[in-house]
Amino acid sequence: VVDKGVDSGALIKAASLADRKLVSGVTVFDVFEGASVGEGKKSIAIEVAIQPSDRTLTDEDFEALTGRIIANVEKSTGGVLRG
Repeated sequence: VVDKGVDSGALIKAASLADRKLVSGVTVFDVFEGASVGEGKKSIAIEVAIQPSDRTLTDEDFEALTGRIIANVEKSTGGVLRG
């Protein structure tokens, strides 16, 4: 969930830069505005394609990457994970 003025491109860039070696693509698949996300806010849903080149990721690797993506998006856009 981000402020209404945040461009989806900023979210894509932030997620992509979380780990350039593992993140092979980021796409927006939904944008929602409504009372449930708050006034002046919108929810942008993204899909992150992950493609490791040298090994299979463990659950721990995946959780760490997910944390880096979320943290980078929060830092870059002020967004928060919708829960």
